Amino acid sequence: MTEAAEASPETEAAPAQRARRRLLADLRPLRESPHYRRLWIGQSLSGIGSQITAVAVPVQVYSLTHSSLAVGMIGLALAVPLLVLGLVGGALADAVDRRRLVLVTSVLLGAVSVGFAVQALLDLRQLWLLYALTAVQSSLVAINAPARQTFMPRLLRPELFPAASALGQLSFQISTIVGPLLAGVLIAAWGLEAAYTVDAATFVFAIYGVLRLPPMRAEGGGAKPGLRSIGEGLRFLRHQPVLAAILLVDINATVLAMPHALFPALAETQFGGGSQTVGLLYAAPAIGGVLAALFSGPLSHIRRQGAAVLLAVAVWGATIAGVGLTHTLWLAVALLAVAGAADMVSVVFRMTMMQLSTPDALLGRINGVNFVVGAGVPHLGNVRAGVVAAGIGPALSAVTGGLACVAGVVLLAFLVPRFARYDAHPRR
Repeated sequence: MTEAAEASPETEAAPAQRARRRLLADLRPLRESPHYRRLWIGQSLSGIGSQITAVAVPVQVYSLTHSSLAVGMIGLALAVPLLVLGLVGGALADAVDRRRLVLVTSVLLGAVSVGFAVQALLDLRQLWLLYALTAVQSSLVAINAPARQTFMPRLLRPELFPAASALGQLSFQISTIVGPLLAGVLIAAWGLEAAYTVDAATFVFAIYGVLRLPPMRAEGGGAKPGLRSIGEGLRFLRHQPVLAAILLVDINATVLAMPHALFPALAETQFGGGSQTVGLLYAAPAIGGVLAALFSGPLSHIRRQGAAVLLAVAVWGATIAGVGLTHTLWLAVALLAVAGAADMVSVVFRMTMMQLSTPDALLGRINGVNFVVGAGVPHLGNVRAGVVAAGIGPALSAVTGGLACVAGVVLLAFLVPRFARYDAHPRR
């Protein structure tokens, strides 16, 4: 008998199984690093809890005031601390033990969630208290996030960074779907205090994941925090075209083509729907992001990561423009899902490139700048979208913003060719 004739069905199926494994999310970071696995699980659970509170606070504010303006002011309480303290958080991350900084801020974030639960349980009905707790929560996140983002290079091999970034995006996208759904169930069945309590409980897992990490001081002993330290980080960015382009491409996408502020108007004027249509439009990008993260295996093998970022952002802009052009709801939802998938790809490679291109001693400060851009600039994009929509309508706001985003990608590729040519694993 020949070898081919003797081959078992299992042997013949092996190539197909390997192909499926390469297509699905790369789980090697979870298998290889127990530290990363505990962090990922803890962050996933606390992320769901945070999304529960992100729904519960607006629900409570509206129940107290019946004012959309009052609900909108929550965004101000969130955005101002992020923009003001993001750079400070990055400087602190390069000055102290990053593990300890994240541990302390995680404990304090859990305490803030307990504060939300207590005020709901006591039925204090104080609007100022909700705003204050939200602002404190946002301030702690601005300090926590840049330090937390420095962990990956210490825990994983560089070739696993894209896979780890994709897993982080999978966790985030799932939390944006599961958290709001769970919030609705908890608030309806047991009240706001139950929703806030679940959020507080999830921080136990996040704290445990950080508690098991080894000390993580910046290489070289760290830099003294202050304006000089922040300035050093900004000067480093100015002389690193690839890092500067990472931030510029994100600003281009979020300032010019952020569509969220347009969804309520588009649902009514473009698709003839109500609140369910609005909800569907908001959910569509997250659904696309989850699907892209689930099938993110091939991302680990892409070397031209800068070109991949530019392509992904161009797809984001083109699909947002398409949403403004169509009057068919299912097509708009499909386009937004594609936009969400493209955004996931962009985030994965931008995060990977930033971690690989930044010295450890500056990583906290560079992550701080990235955090300010990623967390604060989208709010400006929604303001731009709303202002333009007031003048020319929501559909044209989406179309012009999306096309401007695509044009911005072309301009960045021309102005920063080194970014487009970036090779994650250059040949020697």
